[in-house]
Amino acid sequence: MRAVLTWRDKADQCIYDLAFKPDGTQLILAAGNRLLVYDTSDGTLLQPLKGHRDTVYCVAYARDGKRFASGSADRSVIIWTSKLEGILKYTHSDSIQCVSYNPITHQLASCSSSEFGLWSPEQKSISKHKVSSKVTCCSWTNDGQYLALGMLNGVISIRNKNGEEKVKIERPGGSLSPIWSICWNPSSRWESLWMNRENEEAEDVPSTLKSALYISQGSEAEEEEPKEEDSSLRDDGLEDHNDILAVADWGQKLSFYQLSGKQVGKDRPLSFDPCCISYFSKGEYILLGGSDKQVSLFTKDGVRLGTVGEQNSWVWTCKEKPDSNYVVIGCQDGTIAFYQLVFSTVHGLYKDRYAYRDSMTDVIVQHLITEQKVRIKCKELVKKIAIYKNRLAIQLPEKILIYELYSDDAFDMHYRLKEKILKKFECNLLVVCASHIILCQEKRLQCLSFSGGKEREWQMESLIRYIKVIGGPPGREGLLVGLKNGQILKIFVDNLFAVVLLKQATAVRCLDLSASRNKLAVVDESDTCLVYDIHTKELLFQEPNANSVAWNTQCEDMLCFSGGGCLNIKASTFPVHQQKLQGFVVGYNGSKIFCLHVFAMSAVEVPQSAPMYQYLDRKLFREAYQIACLGVTDADWRELAMEALEGLELETAKKAFARVQDLRYLELISSIEERKKRGENNSDLFLADVFSYQGKFHEAAKLYRRSGREDLALDMYTDLCMFEYAKDFLGSGDPKDTKMLITKQADWARNTHEPRAAVDMYIAAGEHAKAIEISADLGWVDTLIDIARKLDKAEREPLLLCAQYLKELGSPGYAAETYLKVGDLKALVQLHVETQHWDEAFALGEKHPELKGDIYAPYARWLAEKDRFEEAQQAFRKAGRQEEAVRVLEQLTHNAVVESRFSDAACCYWMLSMQCLDIARDPAQKDAMLEKFHHFQHLAELYHGYHAIHRYTEEPFSLHLPETLFHAARFLLHSLTKDAPLGISKVHPARLSALAVGRGEGQARSGGRVRAGRRPLGASVLGSPAPASRNTLFTLAKQSKALGAYKLARHAYDKLQGLQIPSRLQKAIELGSLTIRSKPFHDSEELVPLCYRCSTNNPLLSSLGNACVNCRQPFVFSASSYEVLHLVEFYLEEGITDQEAVALIDLEAPRPRRESRWQEVTGSNVQTLRLAEPVDTPGGDDPFTAKLSFEQGGSEFVPVVVSRAVLRSLSRRDVLVKRWPPPLRWQYFRSLLPDAAIAMCPSCFQMFHSEDYELLVLQCSCCPYCRRRIDEPGP
Repeated sequence: MRAVLTWRDKADQCIYDLAFKPDGTQLILAAGNRLLVYDTSDGTLLQPLKGHRDTVYCVAYARDGKRFASGSADRSVIIWTSKLEGILKYTHSDSIQCVSYNPITHQLASCSSSEFGLWSPEQKSISKHKVSSKVTCCSWTNDGQYLALGMLNGVISIRNKNGEEKVKIERPGGSLSPIWSICWNPSSRWESLWMNRENEEAEDVPSTLKSALYISQGSEAEEEEPKEEDSSLRDDGLEDHNDILAVADWGQKLSFYQLSGKQVGKDRPLSFDPCCISYFSKGEYILLGGSDKQVSLFTKDGVRLGTVGEQNSWVWTCKEKPDSNYVVIGCQDGTIAFYQLVFSTVHGLYKDRYAYRDSMTDVIVQHLITEQKVRIKCKELVKKIAIYKNRLAIQLPEKILIYELYSDDAFDMHYRLKEKILKKFECNLLVVCASHIILCQEKRLQCLSFSGGKEREWQMESLIRYIKVIGGPPGREGLLVGLKNGQILKIFVDNLFAVVLLKQATAVRCLDLSASRNKLAVVDESDTCLVYDIHTKELLFQEPNANSVAWNTQCEDMLCFSGGGCLNIKASTFPVHQQKLQGFVVGYNGSKIFCLHVFAMSAVEVPQSAPMYQYLDRKLFREAYQIACLGVTDADWRELAMEALEGLELETAKKAFARVQDLRYLELISSIEERKKRGENNSDLFLADVFSYQGKFHEAAKLYRRSGREDLALDMYTDLCMFEYAKDFLGSGDPKDTKMLITKQADWARNTHEPRAAVDMYIAAGEHAKAIEISADLGWVDTLIDIARKLDKAEREPLLLCAQYLKELGSPGYAAETYLKVGDLKALVQLHVETQHWDEAFALGEKHPELKGDIYAPYARWLAEKDRFEEAQQAFRKAGRQEEAVRVLEQLTHNAVVESRFSDAACCYWMLSMQCLDIARDPAQKDAMLEKFHHFQHLAELYHGYHAIHRYTEEPFSLHLPETLFHAARFLLHSLTKDAPLGISKVHPARLSALAVGRGEGQARSGGRVRAGRRPLGASVLGSPAPASRNTLFTLAKQSKALGAYKLARHAYDKLQGLQIPSRLQKAIELGSLTIRSKPFHDSEELVPLCYRCSTNNPLLSSLGNACVNCRQPFVFSASSYEVLHLVEFYLEEGITDQEAVALIDLEAPRPRRESRWQEVTGSNVQTLRLAEPVDTPGGDDPFTAKLSFEQGGSEFVPVVVSRAVLRSLSRRDVLVKRWPPPLRWQYFRSLLPDAAIAMCPSCFQMFHSEDYELLVLQCSCCPYCRRRIDEPGP
């Protein structure tokens, strides 16, 4: 630090106080009873101000620069404007000792011996407050909230803006240490640093600025997290303030206090009586003057740094010019001195580590790459700094400290104290090595060990201007030394003799050696950079306007130098590349240039583009690559890669493309290298490939042609869709090349959304499939038709594709035409089926019977979907798919049962049984199908009988006679087995559909449509037989009661009592159960069934079911009235065929006529036949009658078997034959009452009374059972 006197003046009286105008242009001095106004730029006295009658002790300027105040021994305070006019005057009871303006509110505090007053422009009167002692000095806090008063009795009183005392600081010494000057630090950011210093016990404490804090414990450092500083707004609470008050007393001490009154640190002893104290450089330093006749510069924590200016008398006041490095001093003898403080840069640099002085007492080591910083607190003035590898040397006034790194890590920033040299040294330059320190004293160099002993000394011919460690083994490092006489030497610390490298005419300012130590760069006093070859001493080149120079540590031929506000980069012997840069170049590592500007060191990232391009211009690709590795942009890397590739420098190009991660060009280079390995050496072909990759297609085509590879040019142009250029390379007009060109042109037209042109070109190239696809995608039916008609029928695949698209586009006629052209009849049938053109399909099936299966099967499915199930069944049969026909019929039957259409169910079961009988012709399925046939026949009979019962119970009116209902109910009760069929189940019919749907047993019939997943029919639902006949029992009970079968009715009502009864029938059943008990317990004899074989009267309810209890002969019932018919079934003897039997019956041999033995008896409600005479013995006139006899009481059924003779005796009119189709045998029945006519349906072979059958046929024009039309032929 140096103090340079700017101007000096002398007044006649003592200068007690001074104040600067906030803009720094004017200086107000209190001299005698006048105020002197000076121009600060040159020290000109502008104007003296008179207004006081006695000595002026104090003066202060308002922060806004509009007014200033002065206080005098005449007990008055005068307010002056910036135009030097007095505008206000007020008085105190004693002489005014000090005045101070609030920096925020511009409130003026004026202090006298016994009181202090507060005045502001907004108030009319002065607010005055008494004090216990004489106030000698005062100062406002930065935020204007508090006013500190220093008193003669050694007390400091801190008041708020209203004058109320908040804190009172009573200091040791009391009145023996009067407070003479106080000042608040203008920066409020130092409390945390003060707190850290207060806890420090070690002498040397390293700490970080940026990311960590190192607190010294012995000789090592520990890392801890930095404390966050509270940045919230301050309020009236004292604890929230960070202000530091500096106090100077005449006990010759310098102290610091917080706003709360707590002392910060220890008292700093002074060797003089301080008269004035003020802060400098925004709180970084303290200016202190007094009885020692000089102004001393201290750090903000009280460490003395040096002298600003020595005077001839006491210094009563000193102040800093606002926002500058100027200081003005006022002395007792009237001297006014204006100084400029110049702070020199104390620093050291080694590669990427930069150490510099901060706050005069601290050293900061900065890593220029990672930007990490470490602070080392020395607590004394740092005079010199040297850094080398892992060593750091710091010179203090009385010692030298040697630090070392904890580890060898390149990024380690942990320093610890290694050695202390407790001696005072005077030197111009300081250098540190691995085991030595070098002191430069004008012409002399001294080498000292870390213990302080001198080992070696060198005496130079001239002043030493520059010294630098250039490396070497530990203890044998080399030094590069530049002298004022132009001599440049190399010295080794273990050698007494210096080596002269060269000598030039001008003085040396800066030196540096290249990385290989073959070249030396020198900057002389004429600002010229000179580069020498060390071995030949030849001057290689020189450049003007240089103030510092540095070689690139990673590249031998690159250096940079700064000067004239520019950075200059020079590679080899190429011209210099310039760019703007403020400061001095001190290092150059790779792409980073280390620049010192004022006091800050920064690492500037400098792209090496310019020198790289200089090498590229000369096709020096490898050298350009080395430069690029130092740091260039991606665009520069790509340019290098392209240039090297065009120059076929493949290795350099590969490395450069790898840097930019361009896989495309890396693949190209790999392919070229592979081709070279295979023996190819045509550079034109390689370069043509490179040009094609770069988009230089015409240049590539020329090289292909020059190499005789026009086919490659053709491929390139066609791939690029540059077809006009491709035509120039068709050569001899090979049809394959022409077709390929047209095809690719069509592809291009297709991709560029020109489909019409693409279709035409595809057709021209013979690529019909692609043309068809485009036309189909766009729905161009006409184009597809034209293509199909123009194609030859031998081109099957495109024709079939065309037909397929025509079908999809809704043109089945043209599709059919195309299929016919190809001859694909199966596809044509499929087309007719899909379009439901059944007539065309049937016609085609007539011509080609082998296609019927492909026609009728889908036709049947279509019919089923249209609810035309009977037709669908026939279609399945025509298609030869019997199983599907049966499946459709089964589903129809199930749906009819679920929907309680029992008459339809009976008809369907009959048809189903006939289907099974038809399938039974296959010997492999005969047994299973015959079993199903009999089962379905049985179900058909049950559902047909139950139809009348269901209608009677569910509908309000019934068309059936009571006798019919009675006989039907008896028939069902005797026919129902344990496994009751669906619909005639143990569940009430009203709940049948819900049950079926809930169990998934059958899907409800929606419009009659067949659905999958039905439940098999004929399965049992519940185990008990009682509920199975609920409706049947109810009908039987009512009709039995009405017809006089009271015993049967009572039985039926008793059975109903044990069943679940619907609510609608509950009342009727309960009433019937009660009333039936009033009837006699017997049945009417007229209702008892007669067995026509054995003439036995059978009970109305039999355990044998529908068979005679005596002969076990099964009864034959009418399919309409369910009365027992007078028919007896007989069987043929073994060996008699059906055809022979019918022929014998048709012979009808004559028999003697006998008179009828039957008498008709007509009653009130019934008609009966009775035998009028005893029955003849067996074997009488009628051979068949003789066959009817059998042994009474047999437990097994004995069928009636007839011989040829018996057959011959039978009348054709008395015999009914069920002519079942094979594999069934025919059934034969003999009517025992020939006069009572019986009719049989020729289709279903059900028996009826002739009158009933004729009536029913007239009503519905079909058989009531199988619904065969009258006009339809029988089976």
